[in-house]
Amino acid sequence: MPVVDNAECHQYSTWTGLIYIFNLIVGTGALTLPAAFANAGWILSLSIILLLAFMSYVTVTFVIEAMSVANAILSRRKIDRRSYEFDSGDSAILISATATNRRPQREERDPLIPPELAYHQPSESFSAMSDFEIKERTEMGRMAAMFFGRSGVYLFYACLAIYLYGDLAIYVAAVSTSLRDVFCTFVPANYSIDGNYTEIPDSEVCWIMNGTSIDRFQAYRIFTVMFILALGPFAFCNVSKTKYLQIGTTIMRWLAFGVMISLALKILIKGEGKGHPIAANFYGLPNLFGVCVYSFMCHHSLPSLVTPINEKKNLFRLFMMDYGLITVFYLLLAFTGIFAFDNLRDLYTLNFEPNTASPNISILMKVINYFLALFPVFTLSTNFPIIAITLRNNLKSLFNIHDDSGIGLSGLTHYCSQVLFPLAAIIPPFIVAVFVENVQVLVGITGSYAGNAIQYIIPVMLCYRARQCCMSSFGMDVNPYASPFRHKWWLWFVFTWAVVSVGFVTVNHVLSLTRFL
Repeated sequence: MPVVDNAECHQYSTWTGLIYIFNLIVGTGALTLPAAFANAGWILSLSIILLLAFMSYVTVTFVIEAMSVANAILSRRKIDRRSYEFDSGDSAILISATATNRRPQREERDPLIPPELAYHQPSESFSAMSDFEIKERTEMGRMAAMFFGRSGVYLFYACLAIYLYGDLAIYVAAVSTSLRDVFCTFVPANYSIDGNYTEIPDSEVCWIMNGTSIDRFQAYRIFTVMFILALGPFAFCNVSKTKYLQIGTTIMRWLAFGVMISLALKILIKGEGKGHPIAANFYGLPNLFGVCVYSFMCHHSLPSLVTPINEKKNLFRLFMMDYGLITVFYLLLAFTGIFAFDNLRDLYTLNFEPNTASPNISILMKVINYFLALFPVFTLSTNFPIIAITLRNNLKSLFNIHDDSGIGLSGLTHYCSQVLFPLAAIIPPFIVAVFVENVQVLVGITGSYAGNAIQYIIPVMLCYRARQCCMSSFGMDVNPYASPFRHKWWLWFVFTWAVVSVGFVTVNHVLSLTRFL
């Protein structure tokens, strides 16, 4: 899922915001949902996705509340005629009203909100509801710098970097797998077109070149190298003016999703469905959890999406509507897939592989199958440079948080900085993708750990600290964007849920590995 990392945007209407949010959330994770549903069972999957949709919505309201409090604090700073300057990495540096006076160096665990602002006595100007209007974009990194100590800022950037690493590894694996399945035209003699087998083993031959056979896994690795050589250099550049590129990928995405759902419905209506999913399989639950968390991720980009909306009084209702529509769409995509196909591939588009389709299909269906098979290639390839550049910038922010005090990477030359960080952004995900081609596994692990932190733990901590500042400075009831889940037990519930979920997923991964060994 792309991370919105734009400059300030022009304002847009509430309905436009609904579309933007929908497009942001529905991404690569949706393509792994059908296989995750098939592995975990349809009843268990239905229960989990409904629960996780609700939990994700709750934490969205937490982030919006923290954003409103951050805007109120910034408003108070302007009233007090104090200036706070934030660098491009969203780490906060306090600038005094006079350029010559600098505050003494803070301890690492001290928050970057000065005590006179964090615990200011209520004042009429500060307690005005208009102060809480979300007018200025306050990214999650910026809020982490405002509400946490520097250790908290490090933790946030580390979680975001790990999540983006997982994103890039998923992109490399998904594109390489799709290209491999399109260009490996050899179909083994024992492969059945009627649906008894839907995935050709990696050990089967892909090509024979000069008398030397290359199996499908070797071909996959060749495509990973080609992909990183073609798109990796973009990590050394800056990508701008991607508006029309994003519009094109959005149109292609919805065309592909619409075609896949239509084809699956056609199979079911004609009574040719081959899928017979079980009701529940708890061994598939850990991966389902990670896939669902990943599929509902939008929290890191909320400030860029919410701030430009010109009418925010129905903001929570807007997100409730969006999450409801997205959940219905996910259920439609997954349920039509698990009942139409048997032995679902980890990436849903691979079930429409042109080389294994019946030779009697029409030319139009062959074109559609090629379009669906190459769909991840087109869309993920355009997003890869954006995510790589975002990760590169976040790595710079992570290691340059203390540049103002001479700590961090200030000793590195500018040249090394320009070379080191781009390489650090693209090499680790490439190595992971070379050895792990299962996209569903990559999505599951990324969502279960880094996604869990960004979607649950960090919003809870931001909201908790924001409420502390709100209570001490201007009272809880004056914030018009306070979450509907105001009771402190909601914070504890979500935090406990996140910790228990990670523990459960980890134990199941260990047990699965033990059984495998």
